Amino acid sequence: MLNPSPDIISRFTKVVGEKNAITDPDKQKPFLVEFRGLWEGHTPVVLRPGSVAEVSELLKIANETSTAIVPQGGNTGLVGGQLSHNGEIVLSLQRLDKIREVDAVSNTITCEAGVTLMRAREAAAAVDRLYPQLLPSEGSCTIGGNLSTNAGGTAALTHGVARSHALGLEVVLADGRVLNNLNKLKKDNTGYDLKNLFIGAEGTLGIITAAVLRLVPRPKAVETAWAAIPNVQASVDLLGLCTERTAGGVTSFEIMSREGVDMVVRHAGARDPLTTRSPYVVLIEMSSQRPEGLREVMEQALAEGMERGLVLDATICESVEQAKAFWRIREQFGEMQGREGGSIKHDVSVPVANIPAFIEEANAAAVKLIPGARPLPFGHVGDGNIHYNITQPIGADKAEYLKRWDDMNDVVYKIVLKYGGSVSAEHGVGIVKRDYLPKIKDPVAYDLMKTLKRTLDPKGILNPGKVL
Repeated sequence: MLNPSPDIISRFTKVVGEKNAITDPDKQKPFLVEFRGLWEGHTPVVLRPGSVAEVSELLKIANETSTAIVPQGGNTGLVGGQLSHNGEIVLSLQRLDKIREVDAVSNTITCEAGVTLMRAREAAAAVDRLYPQLLPSEGSCTIGGNLSTNAGGTAALTHGVARSHALGLEVVLADGRVLNNLNKLKKDNTGYDLKNLFIGAEGTLGIITAAVLRLVPRPKAVETAWAAIPNVQASVDLLGLCTERTAGGVTSFEIMSREGVDMVVRHAGARDPLTTRSPYVVLIEMSSQRPEGLREVMEQALAEGMERGLVLDATICESVEQAKAFWRIREQFGEMQGREGGSIKHDVSVPVANIPAFIEEANAAAVKLIPGARPLPFGHVGDGNIHYNITQPIGADKAEYLKRWDDMNDVVYKIVLKYGGSVSAEHGVGIVKRDYLPKIKDPVAYDLMKTLKRTLDPKGILNPGKVL
């Protein structure tokens, strides 16, 4: 039901209270507008439950009345999965913001879904531990949203994506039942691993309300370097070299195209760390549990890289502030492209060995499709996740350029699949890639996904129209 009656809305309101049932259009806007302004949803009411019991009661009512619900975390999603595009009721989880426990001995933290990533990291740091997921939106994105989209980030090279951090979940099902699977165990072979059904499902199978997450020791030393490289192949080769020299201590390894860096310098007032011009640059972060010796390892790796022609020039940070300045360039890389007009974006992954061939072929195909288009690939070399963005030709009409979005997707995705990749690496499917799934997914896998959806949400009330 997309137009619930006043009586049904009244029942929902009684569960959360008047002040947590938002019907004023102006007050609803933060929950309905995607932060880049690509979409704007609409809803009769935004519900803000403050407990798992309230979420359960709301879903019981929704299931009984066949009322569609869109669960939402921090509203930082990039594929439209968190918005009510068709007038569904928005269920915001931001008030479920308790950190229930930090266990430094077991190396776990138990967070409710509305806890921001930054707060989880700060709570871990308070007991000398690290929650290893790191995203530019850490101040606003939430644990529930990160898990629901299986978010990645810049530290996935060493620590993995959101799924890698979850030991147990608490989930409210479509009929209101609560799945209590909040265990801290690394070993639990008592049947199916149910938590992984809900991680990455974008709220279509159940609503994650809490999670037990693994922590790791905080590094005693961190070194950050910025290096100019001659081509994409050099980034892959340099990653291999750095990994060998650190025995797995490379925590981030990010590639950026030169033209994209120039845009950040031009529009964000950033300072280019090097005067040497190069087609691409990489941002390297190494960490270690040993307080000494890591800088020498970084210096040796870069020196060997220069000897092998993989590095043209490089600088190692001298302070934490300098490292933050380097990272700000990377974090603003995608955003600043919008200052130059329309940007057609892709979040794809290919095997690491295939990154150079993919980028070379995709660059040529993008420019052939739209002459003058400016491919600006960047992203996580270590796990093969490339944010393949193409900015409009200089002086082109933005609206006309963006009309070619689907055409460009078809071209890029064909090359991604050719190299054994995925069209959705870390942002999810939402509505943006929903219609591509039946074209590219293994038919049996896609049928199983639909079977799971029908089984866990037979009335189709949870985030309808997303993913499937």
